[in-house]
This record gives sequence, structure tokens and C-alpha cells, in this order.
Amino acid sequence: MTKRFEGKTILISGGAGGQGAAHMRAYLREGANVVIGDIADERGAALVRDEPRADYVHLDVRSEDDWANAVRVAEVRFGPIGVLVNNAGVPSPAALIEHGRVDDWRRIIDVNLTGQYLGIRAVVPSLRRNGGGSIVNIASMAADTGIAFLAPYVASKWGLRGLTQTAALELGRDNIRVNAIHPGVVRTPFITDPVTPDEPPVSEIFSPDALAITRIAEPEEISDMVLFVTSDEAAFATGSDFVVDGGLLLGPAVPREA
Repeated sequence: MTKRFEGKTILISGGAGGQGAAHMRAYLREGANVVIGDIADERGAALVRDEPRADYVHLDVRSEDDWANAVRVAEVRFGPIGVLVNNAGVPSPAALIEHGRVDDWRRIIDVNLTGQYLGIRAVVPSLRRNGGGSIVNIASMAADTGIAFLAPYVASKWGLRGLTQTAALELGRDNIRVNAIHPGVVRTPFITDPVTPDEPPVSEIFSPDALAITRIAEPEEISDMVLFVTSDEAAFATGSDFVVDGGLLLGPAVPREA
């Protein structure tokens, strides 16, 4: 049976983290060649050490030079890029807008929004050389609602929705689809580790008990959606938001006893 991404070149930013590593493994199972980029060089290099169809490159998504180098590495090793997974992102320390640090605002916008913008700019010529392809921006359910104390993170993800839709309009005639995935709470260090030493991790204060699906997501479940959205199975979808949040945005579910 032919695998969905047999021989295709995939570039994943933030590829050494929990979700990024799950995306890499999912694409490898589907026959792809994968380059992961991250700033966690030791962890990233270890992930690909025994994977002949994977490579690692240092990638600070805020750097145009790093993006250009990541594209070069991918093309030299495996050929033109067929899929970009704009996965890199950082969380926001909890603070009221009036008390937040402007440096935190700038850092989060730079990574979560400008980083994905630079990724699209860098990868589009390679996607054209490939004859087209797919870009998926990893946003968040925070792109669909306001969340008190997390203004920089929420703003970055709302901005990413607009970037996704605009890129879809600009690149559609090049046979390049651009979509966004909006995960809910996923079991990765993003929520199991504290953002700052003086605040608890999200996993300690978030309860899924009121959700329609009463648990948090596993990284592999988001990867399954990434594979679908970037595959030919979703060939007629572009500029779309795919929410994977267990019903979090819907509000409290009806209890079974009701």
C-alpha cells in the first residue's frame, strides 16, 4: 500500500519539542523525508540520529538566515519541500495587560507570529519548485477566544489566523494550500512544565471534566490532523481552521445524568 507522503520532503519548525517530535514520527511512518528545525540542538540531533530519512538543523524562527539555511539543508538532502509545518511557538507568562512586560509581548509575537510569517516567505520558492504543496500553521484554540492574563499569546494566535487566510489567497494559484490547526490542551511540556518558576503548569490548574471529551489530547492526535490537512485527502481545503480541542470552545457539556 502506498504511503501518503512517500518520498516527499517535510520541514517542521519547533521539531524537537513534544508536538514537533510527534509530527516528525508521524510523517516518517507515512514514508516522508523530514527535516526538523529547533533551537534545542542537542535534543533535536538526538531525535534524528537513528533515522536515515530525517535530519536536524538549527532554526531560530525569528532569523531569516536560519530559515534560508533550513530550506537549503532540506533541498540538498531530500529535494524541494512539499510540506511546511509551522509548529514553533512559546507560551505566555500569566499577567494582566497593565502589568505585563513589553519584552514578553515582543518575544511571543516574534516567535509565534513573525516566525511563522518568515517561514512562509522562506519556503514558498521551494514549494513552487516542488510543483506545489501545503503549509500548516499550528495556532491554538486561543485564536478563537479571549483568555484573561494571556494577551500576548492570544494576540499572536489571532494574528496567525489572518496570516493563514491571506497566504491561502496569495498562494492558491501556485497549487499551495495554507491551513491552520487550533489544538486545545495537549499533553506536552508546553502545559506540563511551568512557564515561569512562580506559576504552576497549566496541567495542574486545568480540568477537562466539563468538556464534551473529558481528557486532554495526546500529541499524536494533533499529528493525525496535521497529516490529514497536508495530505491529498484535504486537497479542497485552504484558508481553513481545524479545531482539535475536545469541545473546549463549545463550553460545558451536558452531564450524563441530565
